[in-house]
Amino acid sequence: MSVKAFKLVSAVEREMLMGDKNYINIECIECCGKNLYIGTNDCFIYHFLLDEKISSAGKITFAATKQLHKYLGLKKPVSELKAASALTRLLVLCDNTITLVNMMNLEPVPTGARIKGAVTFTLNENPVSGDPFCVEVCIISVKRRTIQMFMVFEDRVQIVKEVFTPEQPCAVAVDGYYLCLALTTQYIILNYNTGISQDLFPYCSDEKRPIVKRIGRQEFLLAGPGGLGMFATVDGISQRAPVHWSENVIGAALCFPYVVALDDEFITVHSMLDQQQKQTLPFKEGHILQDFEGKVIVATNKGVYILVPLPLEKQIQDLLASHRVEEALVLAKGARRNIPKEKFQV
Repeated sequence: MSVKAFKLVSAVEREMLMGDKNYINIECIECCGKNLYIGTNDCFIYHFLLDEKISSAGKITFAATKQLHKYLGLKKPVSELKAASALTRLLVLCDNTITLVNMMNLEPVPTGARIKGAVTFTLNENPVSGDPFCVEVCIISVKRRTIQMFMVFEDRVQIVKEVFTPEQPCAVAVDGYYLCLALTTQYIILNYNTGISQDLFPYCSDEKRPIVKRIGRQEFLLAGPGGLGMFATVDGISQRAPVHWSENVIGAALCFPYVVALDDEFITVHSMLDQQQKQTLPFKEGHILQDFEGKVIVATNKGVYILVPLPLEKQIQDLLASHRVEEALVLAKGARRNIPKEKFQV
């Protein structure tokens, strides 16, 4: 049985990005407030402003206005973008180097501060330094079996720690001192401060793309064996039952109370409250699915779309209308903190 939890709304049409240049592909996206950044395979960054419009009938649309685009001067794709809004900086990974650019004009910082030798990187959303004018960056290094932690300021970077891993890491998420790592054959939790590590479960990165995602304080979501979406805390235990994904999930995101997953053909929506699959949206050629401050964005090589959640009250009403009282109660109780008090009473 399905619930209409999300609507798929187009945000950036291909013409806005590439006109008639068919060779241009979207490699990565970042969204920070109304600012949407897109990195392409021909070494450009595009900056759009996203405006959400709601019609009198309650229909949501997005208007994207192009601000500017910038060529990074290499013949390599822009592989990752992360915004550090407190520093008004965008961290750009291209050709194994992370460059700091200004979020508004996309110009590199005058000091030329950069981090070299990064395969991939992530930000620590639960930082340990306590300095508001610094972001903590964790990179998988080009050096074999090495993770490095950096502090990134407005115009300089500083290495804090280098950690060696038992196998080659291929994906990482960070919470405080804890790293959740996908290695070649298993997932582990590693405290980079104490060096203590804990095995989670086996996983073969040669066969499938690992997914490691921080979903809240000291909790991660992982693509497990047998098409399971598994939850794990920093203590190495799971406090929630897994969700059943397809075998070839490419990306996952969280939009409470739902876990959203992308595979070759579909976007699937599972409830974290009862683990049931609630919605399936056909979506071909998708290769990016990420959530940004509660906004879930999916992209193909040519276009960007936003998954707009329907109000929880509306979802509960729809469930009651189709006599699915038990599910409606589970959703109402589980999502209580996300529903205004007077509406919850009703």
